[in-house]
Amino acid sequence: MNRASQAVVMFFLGGAILVASLTDVYLRYVKQGLGPFLIGAGALLVVTAVVALVQEIRDLNRPEGEPDDDGHGHGASGPVVGWLLLLPALALIFVVPPALGADTAARAGSVLTDQRDVAYPPLPPGDPAELTLLDYGYRAVYDQGRTLQDRRIQLTGFLAPGPDGQPMLVRIILSCCAADGVPIKVGLRGEVPGAPADTWVRATGRWIPHTAKDPVNDADVPYFQVDSWQIITAPAEPYE
Repeated sequence: MNRASQAVVMFFLGGAILVASLTDVYLRYVKQGLGPFLIGAGALLVVTAVVALVQEIRDLNRPEGEPDDDGHGHGASGPVVGWLLLLPALALIFVVPPALGADTAARAGSVLTDQRDVAYPPLPPGDPAELTLLDYGYRAVYDQGRTLQDRRIQLTGFLAPGPDGQPMLVRIILSCCAADGVPIKVGLRGEVPGAPADTWVRATGRWIPHTAKDPVNDADVPYFQVDSWQIITAPAEPYE
């Protein structure tokens, strides 16, 4: 594998990162805020590869008789195994894995493990009030639902089987990337959605003063009384 081949591999790697970063694909792997950094990294790889290719073309046109190695008895070629670096680039473009879902929720404990002594502001205006699952969980567990009473609430997430046999509403929380994703789980009562696991739903209902313990890590799991629900398309940004 000569230097030109190495530059080609680098070009494809950088191009794959750019393609993923300029579309919604990268949101399957990292948080949205990391998008600009990925674009910068991909662009840097592409530019470096182009510069290396230009340099290689110039070297091919040098006068005969000049050394074709690095001065230490080594040629300009590298191991052929370097071509395997193309595999992750091709996979990133053509093989898009699903976002973390119900399987992750079954294996990982809910995120509500630390007591938070925080004064929570009133809910946003509107009927129903739209909340993230994490915001609902904080208010329901750490504020004992004081700001949730007497309000209709709308939550969005995917379904996952709960330990009581009833479905839960779940979102995955990322600190940085999918490797550190942990779920926020909300138990459901009332008009429980009758859809398979990993189905995305938008549920409207109200807070109920009931919690349970997650069998995975003993975290608190708040509950939600569902009045109505609808199946929705999975959002482009699946993580909170």
